Amino acid sequence: MVRAVAPFPTPVRLLSVTAEMFPFVKTGGLGDVAGSLPPALARYGVDVTTLLPGYPAVMATARERHVVAHACVLGHHALLWSAHVAGVDLLILDIPELYDRPGNPYLCAEGRDWPDNGIRFAALSRMAADMAQGRVEHYRPDLVQAHDWQAGLTAAYIHHDRRAGAVDAPRVPVIQTIHNLAFQGRFPAECLARFGLPPEAFSVEGCECYGAISFLKAGLYHADRITTVSATYAQEIQTPEGGMGLDGLLRRRADRLEGILNGISTDIWNPASDPAVHFPYMVGDTVGRTPNKRALQAEFALAPDPDAFVIGIVSRLTEQKGMDLLPAIMERLLAGNTQVIVVGEGDRGIERDLAALHRRYPGRFACHIGYSEALGHRVPSAADALLIPSRFEPCGLTQLGALHYGAVPVASRVGGLADTIVDANPAAIANRVATGFLFSPVGADTLLAAVGRARALYRRNRPAWRQLQANGAACDVSWNENAAQYVALFADMLGVAAHASTSNVISLPASRQRRTPLREGRRRNIARRPPRLSWPRAAPH
Repeated sequence: MVRAVAPFPTPVRLLSVTAEMFPFVKTGGLGDVAGSLPPALARYGVDVTTLLPGYPAVMATARERHVVAHACVLGHHALLWSAHVAGVDLLILDIPELYDRPGNPYLCAEGRDWPDNGIRFAALSRMAADMAQGRVEHYRPDLVQAHDWQAGLTAAYIHHDRRAGAVDAPRVPVIQTIHNLAFQGRFPAECLARFGLPPEAFSVEGCECYGAISFLKAGLYHADRITTVSATYAQEIQTPEGGMGLDGLLRRRADRLEGILNGISTDIWNPASDPAVHFPYMVGDTVGRTPNKRALQAEFALAPDPDAFVIGIVSRLTEQKGMDLLPAIMERLLAGNTQVIVVGEGDRGIERDLAALHRRYPGRFACHIGYSEALGHRVPSAADALLIPSRFEPCGLTQLGALHYGAVPVASRVGGLADTIVDANPAAIANRVATGFLFSPVGADTLLAAVGRARALYRRNRPAWRQLQANGAACDVSWNENAAQYVALFADMLGVAAHASTSNVISLPASRQRRTPLREGRRRNIARRPPRLSWPRAAPH
């Protein structure tokens, strides 16, 4: 529950350090969160500036920009640009030899990691640490949020700079946010000096991880606080099964670890105005979305059968996402007049298997191999159900869009999926609170059983199915309440005393105030409401 805290007289300056951000560059949920969280925090008086690498797509979008600094970053000449684009404040680290490359920000055209990814993202963290320590004129944040392994060295640089006596300014707190613990940024030990780290950094109490350098491990060890993207995932990563080799460190720092659910932008995810939706409809309108099912069947050359049970899958095509299960079970999955649509890209072997299924089951199975933001919105606007069989899922955004758009999620009971979906067991259906179908453990039989439950309810009790859709649409999947949890965390990190008063805003201590006072009329309110994403409000009649 978000607790009451005392008022901020001025906004808090947060530097968000990330390797991707929608709408500029995106490969997954990190990009969505980095793009949608700043506007949500702005409503609570948090001024977010995002530090991004100068990829071609970023530079092309930020045409109106100006240089704020020249720097030498780990041996590379860099320009730091400032821009205000798409309603967000950006600082762009422009090092052409590191970032001026086409396509995926992490992978070459052959699907392999760029061999210099270590120095590429060490430079990003090094610049963030310099900004936090006042080495960039005109801007110094009150807090830094380092997203995933790509920003993981930020807290380590700050720690070692201070140990070396290189900084006199007060220390700026760092939050390390884990979006997916599986990606840890591991590089050979001999890269230590190239990354600008002292010899003592390569230790168990630092960046050393099973004989290699781990950017994420460094961040988890040195950050003031650690957040991840759901409460269940915060527990899972402290176990040997879910900790990816870092569970011991995370248990040790459990008092500094917190799970805060992600949200989505309901301005972007709005079926009434979404340009990707063929036939717009209001949230919760289960009849208005019907024409989209016909349109999606036509778009993917599926049989134009209104009675078909259409399952959509929008996912990275990887084993983590459970996509390797599909080829072996597709014959049984398509039973009972079921159609399946898959959209995504990833493992080349899975892509080939899905293409073969497309040829084997014409009119019943279809796939689009490749990333498509439009289809990522259009499929949940039209499918009856959305299948999410992840082996682990830190939060997941797919199910949030599905709930909001009326596609009933069928998902594994892990991480954020377990935190955001209420299983349609008999009691939940009777109490009108169910929003989807959960299964565990992840396997062919449990997946098929969950799909069977969903299909049976769809066939035999259409009013109950529509109630599930209405319940999902009534869930608050926005950032409203989850952003308030971040604000409470920021207040705690900045040493703001929590008052059980009638005040509904928080106050920045005088030592961190800006020189120019904020006018009284511009103070931002911080709502104090408990998160309840999985529990729907009263369903519309």
